Formats: sequence, C-alpha cells, structure tokens
Amino acid sequence: MPYAETERGMIWYADHRDPTLHRPVTVVIHGAGGTHLDWPAEIRRLPELNAVILDLPGHGRSAGTGRNSVGAYASDVLAFMDALKLDKAILAGHSMGGAIAQTIALQHPARVIGLILIGTSAKLGVHPDLLNGMVNEFKRTVNVLVSLYYGTRPNESMVRRSQQRLSDFNPVTLYNDYVACNAFDLRDQLQHITVPTLIIGGSDDRMTPYKASSFLNAHIAGSRLVQIDGGGHMMMLEQPETAAEAIREWLMAQTF
Repeated sequence: MPYAETERGMIWYADHRDPTLHRPVTVVIHGAGGTHLDWPAEIRRLPELNAVILDLPGHGRSAGTGRNSVGAYASDVLAFMDALKLDKAILAGHSMGGAIAQTIALQHPARVIGLILIGTSAKLGVHPDLLNGMVNEFKRTVNVLVSLYYGTRPNESMVRRSQQRLSDFNPVTLYNDYVACNAFDLRDQLQHITVPTLIIGGSDDRMTPYKASSFLNAHIAGSRLVQIDGGGHMMMLEQPETAAEAIREWLMAQTF
C-alpha cells in the first residue's frame, strides 16, 4: 500500500478505489488511538464506498506523534486530499474521525460532498481521570478504554487485540488524541452542515452514547440515522456486515 507525500508529512493509506465504477471517492478516517484496521474488510472493500483509508500522523504506519487538536488533523486530511488530487470527497469518520469530518465540512464545505459519521458526536468530552491516567497509569488506562470499546457481549479475542494494539501505541499520541477530543465542540454549528449525511450509532455505545447520534440527526438537516442494536463504540468491528449494509444502502440512495 502507498504513502502520500503531503505538505504536512508522509501519510500511509490503503487504496480501494476502482476508477471503473465512476463513483465519488470516500476518505475514511479512524478515531483516537486508532488506525485503518479499525475499519473491517466488509467496509474497506465495499465497492460503493470507493475508499481510501488513511493512518493519521503518528498512527499505524504514518510517522510522527500525532496532533493535539481536531483542527490540526483536519489540516492533515485536507493535505492528504490535495496530494491525491481529490478536489472533493465523501468523508467517513469514526469517533474523533467523525469530529475531523464535521470540522472539514464546516470550514471547507466545497471539499465535502457527503458525510458518514459513526459513533461520534458534536462534542467529545473526556473525563479528567482518563487524561491523567494516560500520563501516570498508561497500562491501567488502556484497560479502562478497551473496557468501553465494545457492547454488552464483547468478543474476547477482539478485546485482547485492542488491548495489545493500544498497549503498543505511543502514549504521547494517545494523550494528544484525547486532548483534541476534549476540546472539540461544534454543537452550535451543526445547522451549517448541508451535505447529505449518514449517522450510525450503537445502542450500547458507552463512549459516545446513542443520544449523541440522535442529536446530530436532529441538527443536521436531511440526515439519516441508523441504529446498530447491541453495537458498542467499535460497532463496525462488532457488526461489520450490518454497518457495511447501512453504508451501502445510503450510498446507493444518493445522487452525488
């Protein structure tokens, strides 16, 4: 898989575009402490998505120590789009990735033709104990985070993989991600998002509860809301077929 050389550094990405489909490209953005692997194959390879899936700076195969604001990550995504010569795209984001997508849609509306927002919110507050724990008790805090990732009946092997991946993560980058999330609040700007928007929320999401998805739906005109029953924060890993089908159906209904 390739790297994009951007004005903000090298960004690794998985390229699943098919130019023969003549469909808009979707730029897919993971959340805090995540990588492209947070998106299962059922979504990554969805033909209708026509996706490029990046690792944000400091995550996965992209170098660096990440950023400490959603706005800075938004600049990274825009630089990535520039490097790929994407004048505009659909933006799909999970959690912090959804915050990044919302920010770009508001600040650079000409670059966005649609939004797919999964397990995200207009405000991403973080408990001070989690932020402090990332500095002082990293291992324990990783276990706490992973305990909040999944629904009421988590897959134990999935939990172990998440614990291992986060344990190996750069603590500085993880801390910066959650600092960025904690400062994010666009609740009074959502009415200015006018592009077609799909919102997917998990009924058992303990990090961004389903009511946050309902709030987005109520304040983004014309948006569509889909609930994944039993889905936790990592609902697209827990129920990949359900998430992929919701995305496919919405994409097929659009006239981009």
